[in-house]
Amino acid sequence: MIVVSDTTPLISLLKIDRIGLLEKLFGQVLIPQAVFDELTADERFKLEADQIRRKQFIIVKTVQNPESANILKRATGLDQGESEAIILTDELNADVLLMDEAKGRAVSFQMGLKIMGTIGILMAGYEENELTADEVTKCVDGLQAAGRHISQKHYQMLLDKLID
Repeated sequence: MIVVSDTTPLISLLKIDRIGLLEKLFGQVLIPQAVFDELTADERFKLEADQIRRKQFIIVKTVQNPESANILKRATGLDQGESEAIILTDELNADVLLMDEAKGRAVSFQMGLKIMGTIGILMAGYEENELTADEVTKCVDGLQAAGRHISQKHYQMLLDKLID
């Protein structure tokens, strides 16, 4: 399975100490250079940057056609990391793109890419018996406490699945 990630799901999972869930679910996760740069250049994410550098299952992969990412960025208003993640997903014909931002998800959807956000990752962890329902709930609470936005729609979908 080929999985590409944007910045936000990685930061969110790091905030709740669940980054290892990605390795359990997907084996390895590819990130474009711009995502790596976003994770490691921002002083606010210094702790996260150190953890990302140590995770061997997170692999930096260069976009083959950087001009495509630049065009996508200019045409849509997405940031460089989102643009490169979308282009890398397309170039590799990846199975899934990990992305949370609504605008990036909308562009990805229009391109026919399969998208999974942080909540989807937690649900996959639950469905694969990597997380209990209680752990998923604690993860969501941790995300909210860390200031990560979770839409009411996604939160309700999550709760509905945990009750089933």
